[in-house]
Amino acid sequence: MSAVIDLAKDLIRRPSVTPKDEGCQHVIAERLAKIGFTNEPMFFIDTLNTWSRKGQGKPNVCFAGHTDVVPVGDEKKWRFEPFAATEHEGYLHGRGAADMKGSLAAMVVATERFVAKHPEHKGSISFLITSDEEGPFINGTTRVIDTLEARNEKIDMCIVGEPSSTDKLGDVVKNGRRGSLTAYLTVKGKQGHVAYPHLADNPVHQASGFLQALCQEKWDEGNEFFPATSMQISNINAGTGAGNVIPGELEIQFNFRYSTELTAEQIKSRVVALLGEHKVNYDLDWTHNGQPFITEPGELTAAVQGAIEEQMGYQAELQTSGGTSDGRFIAPTGAKVIELGPRNATIHQVDECVSCDDLEKLALIYEGILRRLLT
Repeated sequence: MSAVIDLAKDLIRRPSVTPKDEGCQHVIAERLAKIGFTNEPMFFIDTLNTWSRKGQGKPNVCFAGHTDVVPVGDEKKWRFEPFAATEHEGYLHGRGAADMKGSLAAMVVATERFVAKHPEHKGSISFLITSDEEGPFINGTTRVIDTLEARNEKIDMCIVGEPSSTDKLGDVVKNGRRGSLTAYLTVKGKQGHVAYPHLADNPVHQASGFLQALCQEKWDEGNEFFPATSMQISNINAGTGAGNVIPGELEIQFNFRYSTELTAEQIKSRVVALLGEHKVNYDLDWTHNGQPFITEPGELTAAVQGAIEEQMGYQAELQTSGGTSDGRFIAPTGAKVIELGPRNATIHQVDECVSCDDLEKLALIYEGILRRLLT
C-alpha cells in the first residue's frame, strides 16, 4: 500500500469545488497534529483555510496548497467518475489529481517521513492550505497572509504545490510569476441610425486608433528572469445586434502580464496617455490580480534543484512562465517562493490524472528539500 496514493485518493473523493473543502483540510490537519503540528483553522466568509506549524525557529519552510478544485463539467465525458479516485494503468484519475490534491498528499507524507527521521530538526515547518484558489481568491491565502503579517509571523521559504512540470516530473520549477493587470474600458459614444452618422458618435470608430496603438506598443524588453510584458485584448462588445444601429458604447477588456521591469501604475499611466492621444471619451476601471515576483537563485532554489536531481537524475529548469498562483500573495511578505508539482498536461481538463509513480517521487523530492533546508 502507498501512503501517498492512499491520501491522494481520500482527498480526491471529496467533491471540494471552490470554495467547498468537504473535510479535506480536517484530514490533513489530523495527520499533521499527530507529528507535532499546531493547527489553526481560519474561516473567512465562505472559505476554510488552515495554518499549521511545527516549531518556532527559523527558517520557517512552508508548504502551500489548495484543496478546492474547478467544476468537472459534463461527467458523461469522463472516462472514470471524476470523484471516484480511480487507479488505472499506473495513473490516478480524478478532479484535483494533478491540481493539486496529489501535491498535498505528497507534501504531508514527505513531512511525516522527515519528522520521523529528524525529530530534532532545526527551524520550522508550516502548511498554508486554502479552499479558495481556483475561485475569486478573496477569502483564501491573501486573508491568511494578512493575519500572519498582523502578528508578525513570517514565512521564510515557501514551496507551492502547483503542477509546474511540463514533460516529466521536476523538469520545470517556477521561481517567479509575471504580474497580472486587467483593464475594463468603456468608450462612450452616441447611439444613432447608420444612415445618419452625423447625428451619432460611433465609439468603435472613436477607439480604433487607440486599439491599434495599444496593440503595437512595446512595453518593455523583459529581463533575465522574465519575457517582455504582453498585452492581450480578451473581450470586445458593442451594438444592439441590429445592422442599422450605431452603438452608443463600446466595452473592451484587456490584460497585461507584466515583468519586474514595470509597475502596475506605470502601465496604467501609459494606457491613459494613449487614450488621451487618440481623444477617446471613456471610463476606465482596473483589477490588479497580482504583482510579479522572483526568487533569485539561492538557498531555496539550490535545495529544490538538488532534491530533484537526486531523485530524477536531471537538472530542473527555473521558469517564470504561465499564469498566476497564490505565490503572488506570499512573496510580497519577503518570503522566497517556488512552485513545484506534477505534470500540468491534464489540469482543468476532462479525465484529469496524475502518474502514481510521479506522486511517489514527488514526496521523496519534497522530503529531500526539507532535509537540505532543515538539517
